[in-house]
Amino acid sequence: MRISQLSDRTGVSIPTLKYYLREGLLHAGQAQGATRADYDESHVDRVRLVRTLVDVGRLSIERVREVVQVLDAPPASRHELLGAAHEALRPATPTAEPTPDAVARVRSLGPDGCEHSPAGVQLAQALTAAETAGWHVDDSTLATWQRAMRAVAETDVAPELGTATPDDALRYAIVGTVLTDPVLLALRRVAQEGVSAERLAEGGASARARVAERPDGPRTTR
Repeated sequence: MRISQLSDRTGVSIPTLKYYLREGLLHAGQAQGATRADYDESHVDRVRLVRTLVDVGRLSIERVREVVQVLDAPPASRHELLGAAHEALRPATPTAEPTPDAVARVRSLGPDGCEHSPAGVQLAQALTAAETAGWHVDDSTLATWQRAMRAVAETDVAPELGTATPDDALRYAIVGTVLTDPVLLALRRVAQEGVSAERLAEGGASARARVAERPDGPRTTR
C-alpha cells in the first residue's frame, strides 16, 4: 500500500507518518523508486502501537523509540522480556534516589533480587517519594497492596506467554500494561467509593453499626 493508504488505514496524517519514519519509530517501506515505497500490515500494526503508546501511555517520542528498539530486538527469555517491558515503561520524569530503607522493604517482598529490577527500583523510588512528602506507607498496608497486586499479576502473566513469539509476548506486555493501568487505577477509585459509602456515608452500614453499639442501644419508636 502507498503511504496515503497507510494514512487512511490508521487515521494518522501523512506528515506524521513521515515524521515517524524520520525518527525511526516506523520501519521503512519497500522502496519502489526514488520517492515511492510500499507498506504492509506490519506498518499498520506499528503505527497503531506508536499511537497507543503516545495517546494512551503518554510516552514521549524518545521513550517510544526505546520501546520500538526493544520490540525489534527482544530478549529470548520471557522473564527478561517482562523486565524489558518494565524498563521501557519506566516513569519519564527523574525521581530521587531510593533510600536504603525503601530498598530493603522492596527486597522483603521478594522474589530474590527484585529490588534491582526496573519495577522494584520504581517501587523503592515511590516509597521514598511518599516518605519524603510525609506519607508513610506502613508494612501492613504495603503487604496488603502486594497481595492484591499478586492476584492481578496472576491474570496478567498469562501461561500462553510461554509459547508466544518474543515479539508477540513483548507487545502483549507493553501494550497490555499501557492499556490496563488506567483500568486498574479506575477500579481502585470505584472500590474506594463503595467502601466510603459503606463506612462513611450518612446512614451507611458503619453508621448503623455505631448506633447499635451505643450503651443505650438503638432507639425504636412505637
